[in-house]
Amino acid sequence: MTALGQPLAHESAAEHVRGSAIYIDDTPPLRGELIVDFVGSPVAHGTIRSLDLERARAAPGIAIVLTAVDVPENATGPSLHDEDVLAAATVHFVGQPVVLIAGESRAAVDAAKKLIRIEIEPLPAVLMILDAITAKQFIGTTRRVACGNVVQALANAEHRLSGEFTIGGQEHFYLESQAAIVIPGEGGTFTVHSSTQNPTEIQALVARALNVSFSQVVCVCRRMGGGFGGKETQAAGPAILAALVAAKTGRSARCVLGHEQDFATTGKRHPYLVRYDVGFTNSGTITALRSAWFSNGGFSADLSLPVMERTLLHGENAYFLPNVEFTGTVCRTNLASNTAFRGFGGPQGVAAMENVIEEIAALLGLDALDVRRRNLYGTESNHLTPYGQVVRFNRLPEILERLEASSEYRQRREAVNRFNSQSRTHLRGLALTPVKFGISFTRRAFNQANALVNIYLDGTVQVSTGGTEMGQGLYTKLRQLAAERFGLPAGSVRVMATSTEKNNNTSPTAASAGTDLNGAATVKACNAIRARLAEHAARFFTIDGLEASPDHVDFADGFAFDLRNPIRRIEFAKLVRDAYEWRVDLGARAFFATPGVDFNRETGRGTPFRYFTCGAAVAEVTFDRFTGELVVNRADLLMDLGRLINPAIDHGQVVGGFIQGQGWVTTEALIHGPDGRLWSDSATTYKIPHVTDVPNDLRLEFLGGPIDPEVVCWGNKAVGEPPLLLGLAVWAAVKDAIRTASPKARPTLDLPATGEEILKRLHRVATRISGEAEWCNRLPLHAVGSLSGG
Repeated sequence: MTALGQPLAHESAAEHVRGSAIYIDDTPPLRGELIVDFVGSPVAHGTIRSLDLERARAAPGIAIVLTAVDVPENATGPSLHDEDVLAAATVHFVGQPVVLIAGESRAAVDAAKKLIRIEIEPLPAVLMILDAITAKQFIGTTRRVACGNVVQALANAEHRLSGEFTIGGQEHFYLESQAAIVIPGEGGTFTVHSSTQNPTEIQALVARALNVSFSQVVCVCRRMGGGFGGKETQAAGPAILAALVAAKTGRSARCVLGHEQDFATTGKRHPYLVRYDVGFTNSGTITALRSAWFSNGGFSADLSLPVMERTLLHGENAYFLPNVEFTGTVCRTNLASNTAFRGFGGPQGVAAMENVIEEIAALLGLDALDVRRRNLYGTESNHLTPYGQVVRFNRLPEILERLEASSEYRQRREAVNRFNSQSRTHLRGLALTPVKFGISFTRRAFNQANALVNIYLDGTVQVSTGGTEMGQGLYTKLRQLAAERFGLPAGSVRVMATSTEKNNNTSPTAASAGTDLNGAATVKACNAIRARLAEHAARFFTIDGLEASPDHVDFADGFAFDLRNPIRRIEFAKLVRDAYEWRVDLGARAFFATPGVDFNRETGRGTPFRYFTCGAAVAEVTFDRFTGELVVNRADLLMDLGRLINPAIDHGQVVGGFIQGQGWVTTEALIHGPDGRLWSDSATTYKIPHVTDVPNDLRLEFLGGPIDPEVVCWGNKAVGEPPLLLGLAVWAAVKDAIRTASPKARPTLDLPATGEEILKRLHRVATRISGEAEWCNRLPLHAVGSLSGG
């Protein structure tokens, strides 16, 4: 039986269950190892006037205390190098590292940190998007994607509406915090063990900070305890700090952030403010849309510009819009620099589009599903995206039709309406939302990968790639792909820890492209070895003097066999040993580059994606009119993932992504104080979905059917990010319910739809209807939280 298509357990499942899986801080201390930490800025913005470090340097158990002047190259950052390793003259957010300290024990370091005095003269801090817009405080230039004639189409529209929509950020909440161990070696070399999605970038930034060559640094990552984009760039901080200590002392150094420290000092999903103007017909067909996105980038660039780019490329979601103007601007604020998060700007673009759909439906008195279907991408060749790419192999109409039927949407709509007409204490809402998510990096250089495959004399296989394992099952899928090529059980293949020593210049494991890139490279390497083994095996399969060719050889069930007479076979391990005796190369390195992707950032036109992963979700919710308590009664998910490499892993990715998306749109509110300090900095104050928040009735199906020819790896579509956007169905269902409370008004609902946000919107609806003063505007609900958003 082939390993592909089987619901095999995660390659580390047993270790996860037993608690024996090794993460960075599980590694036993090395002899002489130092504990590394830092003291951060107490204010959001200010000028450093003095540092009092002498008492800390003299404290028991302290090995070294460093400041910006001790860093060989202090300017760092993944793109613009606009961040300080240690703040030199000015601090830009609460918690920004100012003083680096290392000692013999955690207790010694914690005690010495209290002895450090930092005097800072405060400067005005910009925390909100609106304030940054007023101050014209931006990162980079405004980007634009457009098609058609928006001005004329808006002017000629039968109906037109405009408004603002605020989208909140999201904390990654990975179980393993940011962590690194750096081991100095001979000849000025360093081995960095990092919990990172991007080993090559860790290698590059550590080398930059230490002013050494890339070849002197090796980065290794066996696994992460979650990443979700938060370790694509920001894992570099602890790695650089530990490397500085290792370089200065010649001793191994460990830097592991505490969870609250991680919360406070690392970036989140970008909060957004969206301003939109849309024109449409009486039937709900959108004729023009202008959207301006403003994101809260934090104090430095990080990945904010490419995140905004993906927002622009997902701003129409699943809908054909003939006249579009999308603009995106990143605002610079005095918060920790926001960064990649599962979906990488796509969720914000899709959320804004779905808000517009709901607004149109409310104004016209239509079911939002009918508006969605009316605007959905079809199979017409002239249905181009705003950036000019054809939506090939489009199955969106089929997905919506099938899900509408299987979820009994129309019958449930009638039941929801009946409930709302009868209940005086609760409201119900129902929504079906689609998603079309582009797969590929929008930076061309990142659409490449390499793989190293070695076969050993016992017939077992090792695979090494640049892809990192963060629990998503990449290693398991790579294992299955290699096993299928050699006809072996998956247990005969081991995927090795990711290392820049084996796989150079690799891309981050992000953009849902980990399996596409690394899987395709692995298959190419396996095919090279397989061809050599087939040529060698043909020598064993001569029949009646007719020599067999490599085309007559196949591999299955642990054997190489003759296709002309399958009884004639040789055990794989025996074939390998014999091939070794004949000096056949049993290793291969392969390179893969995604074909057909090209995008011009200056014109906003091109083909940035190889293909699209599509799906849809139906969500039904109930909430209490008086408390805002929300329950998701049922969710129906339908995804087109092509041919599944591992149904169990893909099932987990879809369900997990949906629940994480549900958290983003409902309970996960980032709250900053007026001084820029993060208040929601722990599990007690920041609410990710609990097991009781999971829908009581959760159903998932995969579409199946024909395989998209554009998919690059065994017909399997990317699954990492797209399911998160299905969570928007929950937010849309809440807005649908609020609309019920005010059929004659135009209800608004910001994201996340927390209990406070729901109550605020309901009260505003009630006061509009009664004509009373909007007393609720005086309530502080979400007022402080808006510091993170608009």
